[in-house]
Amino acid sequence: MDHPVILKISNLSKSFGPVRALQGVDLELRRGEIHAIAGENGAGKSTLMKVIDGILRPDSGDIVIDGKPVAIASPTEAQKLGIGFVHQEIALCPDVSVAENIFMGVTNTSKALLMNYADLRKRASAILRQLGDIDASALVRTLSISQQQLVEIAKALTLDCRILIFDEPTAALTEREAKILFEIIHRLASQGIAIIYISHRMAEIFDNCDRVTVLRDGRYITTRDIKDTTPEQVVAAMVGRVIDKLYPEKQRADERSEEIILDVSNLSGTTRFRDVSFQLRKGEILGLGGLIGAGRSEIVKGICRLEAEVTGTIAVHGKPLSLTHYGDSIDAGMVYLSEDRKGDGLFLDMSIASNISALAVERVASRAGLINTSRETRQAQELGRRLALKCGHVNDAVSTLSGGNQQKVAIAKMLSVAPKVIFLDEPTRGVDVGAKAEIHRIVRDLARSGVGVVIISSELPELIGVCDRVLVVREGRITGEVAGDDMTEENIMYLASIADERPRAA
Repeated sequence: MDHPVILKISNLSKSFGPVRALQGVDLELRRGEIHAIAGENGAGKSTLMKVIDGILRPDSGDIVIDGKPVAIASPTEAQKLGIGFVHQEIALCPDVSVAENIFMGVTNTSKALLMNYADLRKRASAILRQLGDIDASALVRTLSISQQQLVEIAKALTLDCRILIFDEPTAALTEREAKILFEIIHRLASQGIAIIYISHRMAEIFDNCDRVTVLRDGRYITTRDIKDTTPEQVVAAMVGRVIDKLYPEKQRADERSEEIILDVSNLSGTTRFRDVSFQLRKGEILGLGGLIGAGRSEIVKGICRLEAEVTGTIAVHGKPLSLTHYGDSIDAGMVYLSEDRKGDGLFLDMSIASNISALAVERVASRAGLINTSRETRQAQELGRRLALKCGHVNDAVSTLSGGNQQKVAIAKMLSVAPKVIFLDEPTRGVDVGAKAEIHRIVRDLARSGVGVVIISSELPELIGVCDRVLVVREGRITGEVAGDDMTEENIMYLASIADERPRAA
């Protein structure tokens, strides 16, 4: 591309105490290009974007926009310079309308005494029509995670941007929503807007971006034209080594057990799922595939009694269970790892050790009922070693860890109760390729130890690469099962979007 450079960053550095988050980073962004930033969690991607957006001030280095040196002191200053940022973490006001959220910045600076809500909804609806079917008057708390992500994107589209940053924007989107988003991104680029696109998904980068810059350990590694490189080369640059096995070996025929750990029969919820029946065998990894909103998470939450008013029967090792709340599920040996690890899975400001013991505090308590810190620390260290957790000390706050290591802490919390069945909801969402490979290994090791594992994933390659079987869910019902050579993306998508079969016996 011969387009002029709009943003030039030279020798940028940023430290947090002794931790050097960025070390002499360079970046050139051209008008009208879609430029990917790739790197493992902790590589410095988010820190660099926060510097560009004025959230953080660099310790040293230069930022030049349109040939003029700038000092970006705040996000407001960044907006004045034409920089917009779609954050991965959703930051909406849940108890006001979609329209009010989209134009929050405008309304805060408005000098009008009264708000023209009808005009606000009309303008918001015009933007939302580009993205999907979202009611501008709806309260944000009534929206799904994917719809909330689209509202975040709509907010950015209201700004008069010359530079637009997208941080993992498709992590919570359906395939259809992601396709619409990429159409919008390409249209914006054709209008001369420069796009910075952060993603762990190589397919997205290679299908949509013009160039890719790789960061590793806070340092600039390389910038390459997409047409002149390969996903394998980018991954090798990200991790500093070749990852030749993203997915571990599956069960061999001689390893398969016929022993049923979990038997679910005729499970129904009030609205989201009905007549769900399946079996999970000892040492098996069972996938739940389907589109976002199909009811996969609701089924699992229903089994664990995180979803109210559930009917049907559930048996573990042939013993029928009487469950009324999640505590009963834990006592029966079934645990659930939420897809929202920061919202529901972890206490970010608490220590690693405290997070790991949170599901069963009594296991690390003294006879007097007080936490035995030595016992809690020992448990965290043992599980940390088992999962190859990378941290300074188990007394450090979880918020200090990378996304992949935060996920390991969440898994360690599940393991602290010695479960028989683990439900993992989007277990590698938002983690880098190296951490994904480690989590996949951990999951397979759990299965080999005899634990039954159920994985919900919206990434079809992950379901196919990790799972021994996949059940496909559509509109709250199991529409079919795929295994072996039939486990293809085409077959899963057919069952998820078209087929209307009765469930097969598991």
